[in-house]
Amino acid sequence: MPRTRPLRAGASAAVSVVVALVAVSLGGCASQTPGTDAAETPGADAADPSAIAERASVVGIAPELVYTTQVDGYDLAPQSVGPGAADGMSATWVDDTTGAMLTIRTDRGELTAASCVETPLWEAPNEPVTCTDEEGVWHRSGGGVHEYIAVRDGALIRITGMNDVSRADLLAAAKAVHVPSDAELDFLFSDLPEVAPEPVERGDLPENGDGAPIDPVGPGG
Repeated sequence: MPRTRPLRAGASAAVSVVVALVAVSLGGCASQTPGTDAAETPGADAADPSAIAERASVVGIAPELVYTTQVDGYDLAPQSVGPGAADGMSATWVDDTTGAMLTIRTDRGELTAASCVETPLWEAPNEPVTCTDEEGVWHRSGGGVHEYIAVRDGALIRITGMNDVSRADLLAAAKAVHVPSDAELDFLFSDLPEVAPEPVERGDLPENGDGAPIDPVGPGG
C-alpha cells in the first residue's frame, strides 16, 4: 500500500490560505448580489401587508400602492401624504436647505416603451415625451422637464420635482422606491387618521318626507 508523503510546513500553510480564500469567495457569492447589500437595501424589512392595509384603507389608499423612498438631504413632509389618482397615494420630500421638493405618486399599471412615450409628463402635459431606461427605471423628459417612473409589482411610482430639484436626486428617489418598513409606515401615515371617522348623525331630520332639516318658524310665520 503506497504511503502518503506529509506536506511540508510551507505547502500546508499555502493550502490553508487557498481554502480560506475560496470559502470567503463562495460565501460572498451566496449572500450578496453585486451592487446590493440586504442589510442596507431600503425596504429589506417591509411592514406586514396587514399593517399596511390597516393604515392605508382608512384614507382610501390601496395597500399595494403604498410606497416610500429616501434621498440624502430630503425629509418626508408627513402632511403631504394622502390619496392620489384613483386609489393611489402621493407624498413629498423636502430639502430644507435648498427648498427643492420631490414627489412620488403611485398608480396601477405597467409601462412599455410605447406607453411611456404616450403618457403625458406631470409638469408638462403638452410636451412630446422621450423615454429611456436609466439604471432600471424609466427616465422621461420633454420641454426641459425630467421625471422618472419606477415599476414595482404592477404599480407605477412616478417621481417628479419642483424648485430646481436635480435630476440626480430624482433618479436616486426612483431607484430607492420600496415598500415601507414598520417605522417608515408609522411616519408615512403619522399625519393621517388611524381610524375611519364615525358618520355624523343628524337629530333634526324628520322620519318621513324628503329629509330636509326641520327649521323652527320664527315670529310672523
